[in-house]
Amino acid sequence: MKRRTFLAGLAAVPVAGCGLSSPTSSNSAATGQVTGEITFQTWSLKPKYTDYVSGVIDAFQKQHQGTTVKWVDQPADGYLAKVMADASAGSLPDVINVPPDLSFPLAKAGQLVNLDEALKEAKPEYLANAWQAFEIPGKGGCYGFPWYLNTGPIFYNKALFKDAGLDPEKPPTTFKELETQALRLAQSKKIAMLGQTPSIADFGLYGVKVFENDKFTFNEPKGVEFVESYKRMYDAGALIPEALTQNYTGAGTKFMAQQTALNPGSAYDLDKFKTDAPSLYANIGITKPITNTGSANMFLHGMSVPKSSKNQATALAFGRFATNAENQVKFAKLASIFPSTSKGGDDPYFTTEDGTDQARVRVAAAKQLTTAVNYTPVQFSDQMREALLQQLADAMLGKKSPKQALDDAVNECNRLLK
Repeated sequence: MKRRTFLAGLAAVPVAGCGLSSPTSSNSAATGQVTGEITFQTWSLKPKYTDYVSGVIDAFQKQHQGTTVKWVDQPADGYLAKVMADASAGSLPDVINVPPDLSFPLAKAGQLVNLDEALKEAKPEYLANAWQAFEIPGKGGCYGFPWYLNTGPIFYNKALFKDAGLDPEKPPTTFKELETQALRLAQSKKIAMLGQTPSIADFGLYGVKVFENDKFTFNEPKGVEFVESYKRMYDAGALIPEALTQNYTGAGTKFMAQQTALNPGSAYDLDKFKTDAPSLYANIGITKPITNTGSANMFLHGMSVPKSSKNQATALAFGRFATNAENQVKFAKLASIFPSTSKGGDDPYFTTEDGTDQARVRVAAAKQLTTAVNYTPVQFSDQMREALLQQLADAMLGKKSPKQALDDAVNECNRLLK
């Protein structure tokens, strides 16, 4: 999954370079009175979640008499451009819905309130790994209330595994096992295991040091080793050629058509399989994410408060209220996502199975989120993603060695970073 497509209605709008300056005027103190009007901006939540968000706003206004929360929902298309334009003009809403990689350039430019300073007491209310995801790496300071999270299982086709002589009850759990089984599947049944090239998060899952000392480092030996593995799989037919195309989105369709044997997903995919691909659903296998580190990947969104807000006290109070355990659990049950609060995962909905596959996936995912990692560096932009994909394609096609391809990708990413 892309970083921001795990909630229905959201679309990925990755971060590009931007020129922002820190606000020059002082703002109202975060310790001020909770009153007055604020504007809350979300990312493509209407109309599906209108009732939920309206209910949160009503409850906040009832708890804090004299407050008014104006809700503005922006469409997915153009969200990045809208946020950056508002930031440049000093007219950001009082509370904005952002993922870590969109909060990063704003925080780095001094545009966002540091929650570690303004609301230090709130930190224990959230999962430590979720709070950390909104920090500026190496500099500290949290710049967003963690909101909703997701991680997912790996789905695989038991029938295709069995036909290839693989044990359908022992899917790969590490990348070494993935290559071994993928090569066997391709050689015996001419079926590809994989429908997509690795993302930067996959490098992290492999155990590669992706970013260190303010620069990208995924061309280290372990990174080269990872790409060499994918090259062997590609040459054997275990990775479909279409995956090398920029912005390819057909991996899920290939899996549902049973033209690939394995695909990452999330809990709500099961209903789609049951409805749109019943023959696949009858043979669906569900397993943990493939990782060499022992920790799964985590996707998340949050809420940030800009320093330009003229009503920081109310904005901070609303951000904390909207992301508290009670409100997050309600949202999670509606949207097949997970709460980022330290107590939200204790709800029986996330700890108790009812015999269904959906519940099994949900409980397993909730458990792995406590140790999951946001492997995608907040500095990693869409331009960098495109550069990496192009270099990976060149490596798969033999136009460059895996080492040269990664060196070129890292050089370009570090150039873009500057």
